[in-house]
Amino acid sequence: MDKMYYETIDKLEKLGVDREYIQGWIGGYLENPKREEQRITEAYEAGYEDGTAKEINSAERFKN
Repeated sequence: MDKMYYETIDKLEKLGVDREYIQGWIGGYLENPKREEQRITEAYEAGYEDGTAKEINSAERFKN
C-alpha cells in the first residue's frame, strides 16, 4: 500500500466518518468489485466512488 492510502484512512477515522463510507472508499481505492446490491448503502456508494477517484469529497456528508 502507498502512503496516501494509510493517511486517508487515518484522516477519515479521525474525522468520525461513517464506517460504510470508509469501507466503500477502501474498495474503490483498491479497485475491488462492489458489494452485492442488497448490501450497498448510500455511504458505501459515495465512498466507493470517491475511492475510485482517489479523493474524499463526499466524506463530510457522512460524518457521525
